[in-house]
Amino acid sequence: MDNQKATLELGTKPVGQLLMRYAVPAIIAMTASSLYNMVDSIFIGQGVGAMAISGLAITFPLMNLSTAFGAGVGVGASSLLSVKLGQKDYGAAQNILGNTVMLNIITGISFSIISLLFLEPILMFFGASAQALPYAKDYMEIILCGNVITHLYFGLNALQRAAGKPQLSMYMTIFTVVLNAILDPIFIWPLGLGIRGAAYATVLSQLFALIWQVVMFSNKSEFIHFKRGIYRLKSHLVKNIIAIGMSPFSMNVCACFVVIIINNSLVDHGGDMAVGAYGIINRIAFIFVMITIGVNQGMQPIAGYNYGAMKFDRMMRVLKYAVICGTCVTTIGFIVGQFFPEQCVRLFTSDETLISLSAHAMRLTTVSFPIIGFQMVVANFFQSIGKAKVSVFLSLSRQLVFLIPMLLVLPTLYGVDGVWYSMPVADTISALVTAIIMYLFMRKINKQKTI
Repeated sequence: MDNQKATLELGTKPVGQLLMRYAVPAIIAMTASSLYNMVDSIFIGQGVGAMAISGLAITFPLMNLSTAFGAGVGVGASSLLSVKLGQKDYGAAQNILGNTVMLNIITGISFSIISLLFLEPILMFFGASAQALPYAKDYMEIILCGNVITHLYFGLNALQRAAGKPQLSMYMTIFTVVLNAILDPIFIWPLGLGIRGAAYATVLSQLFALIWQVVMFSNKSEFIHFKRGIYRLKSHLVKNIIAIGMSPFSMNVCACFVVIIINNSLVDHGGDMAVGAYGIINRIAFIFVMITIGVNQGMQPIAGYNYGAMKFDRMMRVLKYAVICGTCVTTIGFIVGQFFPEQCVRLFTSDETLISLSAHAMRLTTVSFPIIGFQMVVANFFQSIGKAKVSVFLSLSRQLVFLIPMLLVLPTLYGVDGVWYSMPVADTISALVTAIIMYLFMRKINKQKTI
């Protein structure tokens, strides 16, 4: 009953200690996950070439779309699991595990089949040139064949955190990163598989981690474990998982369309090298975004449990700590982006043209980083307590309402720099809107506490 004891502590132990206990493993795991993506990009850039980096950047929209389905299920299920554990509804918690497995299998296989059937036209629509298309296609064919493995791995990883096993979740992620870093150079160089080798390394590392997870969840001594009768889809659970998961799903779908617009705009105004530059700065920025997501993941079970238990003081306290941590992380990202861009970019390529383009873009796009942490944490907070509509709005407004109009207007005025300007402008407006909504929510909570 270790899991049950761990979840009960979410409502009793000091909030600061709990956030450290849950966030530190999640931050380590997310840092490792971002390095996971960087490792692929570095080995591809150094081992295959600058054009392969552009090809990899073209795959980002399709990867985001795949992530949207996986995150929609995984994050929705883990948030719902935290709330159910806070309500001590252990039967529902067990069924959430089985339903998460089934939903990930259904979405993972369906997405792979549809994408593989139309892969080449999809990549061309995403902005692939004749030179970049072969690299993008070679990479995505392998990734899509292992898509169901990816969905299951991330889904079970999220449930492990929510069920009181943040350290185990961290170990799983670190394991995939280390294994991927070992397999990448072997497949790319000695085996001569090029960009396909990087894809093989990614899928295989996740497969071995998934096997480990299955073994863990098969242990009947665990509070939440695989057993007969939990795999039949239950409509009320599926609806709640989808409703809560709609925020990360919508965010990733929007990210897909935003990257399509960015890629096509970069091709029009700067060519394949500009697309490659975006691919590089995206990987670097991803480190700080993922660390902030780690803070969010540490906050999520604590906020969700205490909201379910109506312990609002504890809920607001963990939000405060998470906002401070997230802001510190993205401020460090701002410092790196402004003062050390060339050094970061040289990890990925030795092409001087690509280095110059990437460093310039990185300085422009990281201007608003100090306020991104606040916006990300608050949007995730609403998701953690089951406020799906608010979370979806905050996630979508940054990309649909603010970023896309900027991407359509600013490049016509400033060329390729207009693409880079659009991102910090949208981030600033989104942070202001988030602050207003958070203020209104806090007023509502304070009224409830005085009743």
